[in-house]
Amino acid sequence: MSEEKFSIENIKNKIKDILAEPEIRYCGLIDCEGELIAGDFKDGVVPFENDARRRQTFQELAHRVANRKGFDANLGRVKYSSSRREKVVMMSFPFGRYILMIIAEPSVNIDRLAWKIIYKLEHQWSEFHGL
Repeated sequence: MSEEKFSIENIKNKIKDILAEPEIRYCGLIDCEGELIAGDFKDGVVPFENDARRRQTFQELAHRVANRKGFDANLGRVKYSSSRREKVVMMSFPFGRYILMIIAEPSVNIDRLAWKIIYKLEHQWSEFHGL
């Protein structure tokens, strides 16, 4: 992805926009190593995990996203991935060497929220996924 089309400041603004969605608890951008680049919890949300555990989650997510790329040639690229847990829904949107990670309330409609997020990401995301 070229630097002209991708800027951390632009993504930070999009993260703020995504956090405005009522179902969202957390939105963060991590790199392919699992390092947090930008992101935060919505004001007033109490995290279920401490910082060390959250960092481990980021690293595991980056590893899983990298492993899924091995299936891209036959199955196509991953648009997003999600898991519904008892307390939260976790979603990831891979693009380039970055991953947007979302933590939402457990009652959220996953597909509806995913397409809202894709719409908010606009060109940064669609450039890689042919939308």
